[in-house]
Amino acid sequence: MNILITGSNGQLGNEMRVMSASHPKHQYFFTDVLPGPDMTLLDITNREAVASFVSAHAIDLIVNCAAYTNVDKAEEDEVTALKINAEALSVLGSQGIKVIHISTDYVFSGEAHLPYQETSPVAPKTVYGSSKLQGEKLLLAACPEAVILRTAWLYSSFGNNFVKTMIKLGRERKELGVVYDQIGTPTYAADLAWAVFTVIECPVWHPGIYHFTNEGVCSWYDFTLMIHGMARITTCAVHPILSKEYAYKTPRPHYSVLDKAKFKMTYGVTIPHWLVGLRRCMNILNSQTA
Repeated sequence: MNILITGSNGQLGNEMRVMSASHPKHQYFFTDVLPGPDMTLLDITNREAVASFVSAHAIDLIVNCAAYTNVDKAEEDEVTALKINAEALSVLGSQGIKVIHISTDYVFSGEAHLPYQETSPVAPKTVYGSSKLQGEKLLLAACPEAVILRTAWLYSSFGNNFVKTMIKLGRERKELGVVYDQIGTPTYAADLAWAVFTVIECPVWHPGIYHFTNEGVCSWYDFTLMIHGMARITTCAVHPILSKEYAYKTPRPHYSVLDKAKFKMTYGVTIPHWLVGLRRCMNILNSQTA
């Protein structure tokens, strides 16, 4: 197949590029709105540009890794968030080919106490969450055969993310307060890329919405302790704090655990625990600073 991967400069896009080497039977076209190595510029909000690209390269499948993910800035720039997270999905979905799209736990209220299933009521509390939910709806309206993977707490050795921030702060500060009343599952972007390729390589196409994160549950505080331990940071004391003690501009979900039973049953896979994913990522980051 000829596969278009959008948002290739991001965490997942970069992991898709790495993993594509293990799937050489396909031809890949990596695009983004910003220049990068071995990458083509493509504005996914431009219907004519996307249609021309898909036609010129005989694209069989689109994997959309592009997103406006800055939760706080989305509140101030709703127009751009909606353009990238919602309107672009109508463009991508109307090309007459299959689409795999990455969505988010933010489509839920974050107020539950049991893992969210794909059929759980959606109730986003932020512009970011609302824009992602609208994108899901627009994509499925334009392309009922699409596969949507909702994920959460994504990190990678690429780009900026919570893991890199905690390492940086841990090496700069003697003390650090991290919230312990927000619960979720850290997800290594390389494992999410593996999930995408699981969908691609499956002999049967199974359209619909799925949840995918690593296995297990923790708080941001617990996550930070493990990050510092694996990074061998011993000079920074990490203290648990409440969300109300942290100056969030935009509310964060208190509970982001996603039920992955549907994905595991449909594709017959076992998903790695978040500690396993973190160890693999930290091995890469530690080797870069050794």
